[in-house]
Amino acid sequence: MSRSVRLVPAALALLALTATACDGGVRGTPGGSGVRDPYFPKAGNGGYDVGHYDLTLDYTPATRRLTGTAVITARATQALSAFDLDLAGLDVESVTVEGRGALFNRAGQELTVRPHDDLRKGETFRTTVRYSGSPRTLTDADGAEEGWLTTADGALGLGEPAGTMAWFPGNHHPSDKAAYDLTVTVPEGLQAVSNGELTGRSVKGGRATYHWHTAQPMASYVATVAVGRFRLTRSTGPHGLPVLTAVDPTQEKASGKVLAKLPGIIDWEETNFGPYPFSSAGAVVDRPGDAGYALETQNRPVLPADQLDTETLVHELAHQWYGDSVTPETWQDMWLNEGFATYAWWLYQEDFGGPSAQETFMDLYDGDDEALWAFPPAKPSSAAHISDTPVYERGAMVLQKIRQKTGDDTFYDIIQGWAAAHRHGNASTADFTAYVERSAPDEDFSGIWRDWLYGDRKPDRP
Repeated sequence: MSRSVRLVPAALALLALTATACDGGVRGTPGGSGVRDPYFPKAGNGGYDVGHYDLTLDYTPATRRLTGTAVITARATQALSAFDLDLAGLDVESVTVEGRGALFNRAGQELTVRPHDDLRKGETFRTTVRYSGSPRTLTDADGAEEGWLTTADGALGLGEPAGTMAWFPGNHHPSDKAAYDLTVTVPEGLQAVSNGELTGRSVKGGRATYHWHTAQPMASYVATVAVGRFRLTRSTGPHGLPVLTAVDPTQEKASGKVLAKLPGIIDWEETNFGPYPFSSAGAVVDRPGDAGYALETQNRPVLPADQLDTETLVHELAHQWYGDSVTPETWQDMWLNEGFATYAWWLYQEDFGGPSAQETFMDLYDGDDEALWAFPPAKPSSAAHISDTPVYERGAMVLQKIRQKTGDDTFYDIIQGWAAAHRHGNASTADFTAYVERSAPDEDFSGIWRDWLYGDRKPDRP
């Protein structure tokens, strides 16, 4: 049972007196309980920016019990009397801010924390949340499952768009990226795989502990933890890039041929998109049915064995540039992820004996898939449709139109420069269109933006 404290008027009055005596005159206000994302208004929180998550998890698949401690280091962007964290389910045992006990309350996915003293604008503060329980599997607006997925031999944490709040508290919106340290303890014989680099492993009392470190900023929706039986294989990619793959032993034979292409695909994508943005690469391959989709989890995408093919690997690795390193400012900017990753496959086919990108473009245009024109890629009709065909395929069509307009030399300068200019940051559709226009000032892109990016109907035949 949660031991959250109900903030009754008497308690608030006492807190006000305490703040007057202890906070040196700071007069904070509560941070927002969401960042007003156009599709997920409750996602994320206002008033602070997270710099680092230090997560310590202990999970036993047989009982589905998770015990966790989250140490969240953040900077206040305003004077704060209270702030929120996103957490779905799980029981919170205690919260401290800067080592002092804090009042807290639960309402839906909001964990509201009222620190002992108000926080000054610009102050860096550390919040520790201790929690436990059986983490939930959440259902997206489009019916897909995310959060904490039970697998044949363990569990899989997946977070797009908001599922990560099922297994740790945080500021769960792509606009707030952070570094991570994740320590996971599981029964001996199982492995715990996550993002970044494996920096330590130890065994004690029949349980194995894995420590993963992610130095480059990461949006929480591409954080992952996979618990189960995996064969961990280390190799190197271009320029000595460390590559670590984790494959369910039952899927090694089936996945080997495609995974062997991984270093070469990264090398090809570096040629097209610029230097690989992270300090390691790899993949997690689990059994068919453990997840209903592949996901571009940072450093090593999660690839269900029944969906592992060259196209999927090219797509998810391209996301390391477009989506993971350059992360959307809001979920309305999703096409900047999916349109780019889809277009990566068009380019790959063009370079390796398949149809040209223009042929793929025209096949789509002349096809009979009416869903392609259901809404513009830069403005999905609702949260349930941010992963629909227009975001992927029509998003890629926008890029092909830019390429036609500028020619190859300028186009590749644009897509490489875009990845470099916003490396490890966030960007919006408006940022992208402005960047394109600055990169080719003699060209008029207004028709592309009007008809292909924002247009509500099928454009006239090109």
